[in-house]
Amino acid sequence: MSIVVAASVQPESSAKVTRKGRGRMTVTVLLLVAAVPFALLVFLRLTGIDGNRHTAAALALSPYAAVAGMLLGGLALVVRQWWIGAVVLALTVALVAVLLPRMLPDGQPANDGAVLRVLATNLYFSNGDAQRVVDHVRDNQIDVLALSELDSSGVAALADAGLFSVPPHQALRAADYGSGSGLVSRYPLEELPPVEPSTFEQPRALLHLPGGATAEIVAVHACPPTLDVDDWRTELAALPQADDAAVRILAGDFNATLDHAALRRVLSAGYHDAAEQRGNGFLPTWPSGLYPPPVTIDHVLADQRVEVRDYRVLNVPGSDHDAVYAELALPG
Repeated sequence: MSIVVAASVQPESSAKVTRKGRGRMTVTVLLLVAAVPFALLVFLRLTGIDGNRHTAAALALSPYAAVAGMLLGGLALVVRQWWIGAVVLALTVALVAVLLPRMLPDGQPANDGAVLRVLATNLYFSNGDAQRVVDHVRDNQIDVLALSELDSSGVAALADAGLFSVPPHQALRAADYGSGSGLVSRYPLEELPPVEPSTFEQPRALLHLPGGATAEIVAVHACPPTLDVDDWRTELAALPQADDAAVRILAGDFNATLDHAALRRVLSAGYHDAAEQRGNGFLPTWPSGLYPPPVTIDHVLADQRVEVRDYRVLNVPGSDHDAVYAELALPG
């Protein structure tokens, strides 16, 4: 009798084991499908490879990937996929280690030279609210304004809003289809040859500050890597290096985050990022909505000898970018 019972139960028990094995295999495959692209992104970030336009776009999402890695690694451990969980969490720790400094204020020089308040804003084909831009200039006592995606209609709107009576000096290169840029300054501007090669206008000028001090500033607008990743690299590499001859400031839409090796190479040429210096490196600047996930592609980069006293992100209605503000103290 017992033999018959055992024979009848065995196939059902075997089927349960088979289903359990298949379920575990399915979970493993699903976790691997999620873990492999995460591991690739971390590898690219840690090795300084921007890759093609798809991987460059993905690298901009590195802060979100760190959160996803924590969740994925934790889930893998919960379902007892130990080796997947361990690898994913180890990669997440490595990624967090390179992201975390953006939240921590850095040590800076204590300067007693001229103070320069810089505002950079992308006007989104001149659709940005001109009056709000002028209000930001007045309210924050802006000394130099860097504009991108500036066309003739944008110049007219800014003039009507009274911009050019506040900081009267200008070096404007307005152009259609979002390719124009400009500099507007409280102090006299000596226009220099623009940065080239460049898809968009990138005017460059020497500011003549009180007391005989000078500073060079560039209104940056690099092409996005999703448009042409090779041009993007070339244009970022063409930005002037910091040197002992002049204090330089690069301000505008770099179409790059600190997770892109191309931008980190610019920083390694003698600059620091104003947002990172103040511990605000995760404040997003584009887009103004929630899709795609907001990232930080607008920056004020200053010569490492410059003290960053303040940094903020300011809203400009009508534009898909927020403006970035930095208060800088130059060497005495």
